[in-house]
Amino acid sequence: MITLPAPDGSLRDHEPGDPVAWTKPAAPFTSRVAFAAAHVVADPLGDNSPGAPAAVDWDSTLAFRRHLWSYGFGVAEAMDTAQRGMGLDWATTRELIGRSAAEAKVLGVRIAAGAGTDHADATTLDQVVRAYTEQLDVVQASGAQAIVMASRHLARLAAGPADYRRVYDRILPLADTPVVLHWLGPVFDPALKGYWGSADVGEATTAFLDLVHHHADRIDGVKVSLLDADHEKALRAELPDGVRLYTGDDFHYPELIKGDGVHRSDALLGIFAAIAPAASRALQALDDGDEAAYDAAFAPTLPLARHVFGPPTYYYKTGIAFLAWLSGLQPGFSMVGGLQSARGLPHLVETYLLADRAGLFPDPELAAYRLSALLDVHGVVR
Repeated sequence: MITLPAPDGSLRDHEPGDPVAWTKPAAPFTSRVAFAAAHVVADPLGDNSPGAPAAVDWDSTLAFRRHLWSYGFGVAEAMDTAQRGMGLDWATTRELIGRSAAEAKVLGVRIAAGAGTDHADATTLDQVVRAYTEQLDVVQASGAQAIVMASRHLARLAAGPADYRRVYDRILPLADTPVVLHWLGPVFDPALKGYWGSADVGEATTAFLDLVHHHADRIDGVKVSLLDADHEKALRAELPDGVRLYTGDDFHYPELIKGDGVHRSDALLGIFAAIAPAASRALQALDDGDEAAYDAAFAPTLPLARHVFGPPTYYYKTGIAFLAWLSGLQPGFSMVGGLQSARGLPHLVETYLLADRAGLFPDPELAAYRLSALLDVHGVVR
């Protein structure tokens, strides 16, 4: 039993649920390609104050990736879930990609990693291209598949769709193997408003599709993170044959992955880092053609995902790290850049409750104990 603060300031008793016996797959998923975007674990003894270089607990960070791989997922490395642009500097990112890719090679598992421009001080389109090229070289040298991330520099410098084409027409041919092309919406990063050259989503989609069709042989798939299920359904129907749509929609992933009988989405999701056991069960069921079991596995996770990714959405990373700590997958609740402070206690308590109802804690007593300690730190008198 744990006593928790309610939204109205009162206290309530909560009895933690029983642990669920989740089954790990014996082989990779066959019906869908599924990546989990992984966070980084901060070194609890490091100076991870805002603006300081990231200090990472490498043992725990790599152990978390092994946890995701064990449930059948590929790892999407060095994405926004890992705090790119929100505390994770390029030197640490480069090391992260190298370490994770080396681990993936030893284990024979799938990894993709983000290539962007965040290390540069780019003031021209040519400099944006050079910055992309430098990071693409790092990713490809590691052996990871490249994810071409959206660029804040390009969003600031581009005058319209033609400037985006000038940059991507030069970058995509440099890829050794087909890449994942990332469309990250402003709900995840306000600096990316108007990406692809227009704040009108319809116009941006037209420009995006023109680019994808032109470079279809260089693109494995597109990751779309706009939290708009109807837009994703329409977009995936217009993609060239052989180009996947990796949903980045943490609000509607069960229906998008299941599909409509004609089209369906694969997955590259941050929430999978938090719900890996349940998501794995769902995808195993889909492989077996058991849609009822698929729905049953995913249904309890959706309220949690919508809460963790609630506004301001770009702080969802705090919920991912919080759940990893409660689950015993990292030693402490700290983040690079001090981002553990980005969500208030009521939000975290609700995160705990939703995860507990979904049966996601391997040791419910440990989760309750750790949350109780956090309540003590916050001065909650019970």
